[in-house]
Amino acid sequence: MRKTVRTAFSVLGLFVLALPPLVHCLSGVAPAFAQAAKGKSDSSRKQQARSAADLEVTYGVAKLPAPVAEMREAILAAVRSGNIEELRYAFELNELKPELGPEPVSDPVAYWKKISGDGEGREILAALAELLDAGYVTLPLGRDLENNRIYVWPYFAEVPLAKLTPAQQVELLRLVPAAAAKEMMGSGKYTHWRLAIGADGTWHSFRK
Repeated sequence: MRKTVRTAFSVLGLFVLALPPLVHCLSGVAPAFAQAAKGKSDSSRKQQARSAADLEVTYGVAKLPAPVAEMREAILAAVRSGNIEELRYAFELNELKPELGPEPVSDPVAYWKKISGDGEGREILAALAELLDAGYVTLPLGRDLENNRIYVWPYFAEVPLAKLTPAQQVELLRLVPAAAAKEMMGSGKYTHWRLAIGADGTWHSFRK
């Protein structure tokens, strides 16, 4: 019995002696693991930044799929009419209705009139005309091989504003006042109107 007790105490003593080096070793592992995780996170952020910077800005309709071009034309037809009610047709074309803001909208025309500076929705039509005349970028969307792209106007919504060329800054000033453009470039975030249409012609969103 005494021999068993002595053996237990010997084992315990060896464990106590080994504990400080073990703690020191583990204390080195935790920061290293955290540093590796941070490095991976930083790498992901840099990759996302590179992806945004590498987006191709495209103008016109030559490279748009037919469904996208048709939806764009349906929206512009309302713009040319000068009547916000005509925009309801494009809004109703798809079962999935466009996102217009943070809250669901039951009557898009009433909503557009409400937020339009002139009260008739013509400011909204003018904004759409400027957006669809600007350049756009194409983004991946989901796993559907045939419809896995979404087209976003204007491209400012997806590219780094700090890297805009002088010519691109002029394009931004066509969409927003100078003070707003300066604030956006300072923050790096575009906060004005944006519009997105899926490759299958679905009008996904039109909002700030």
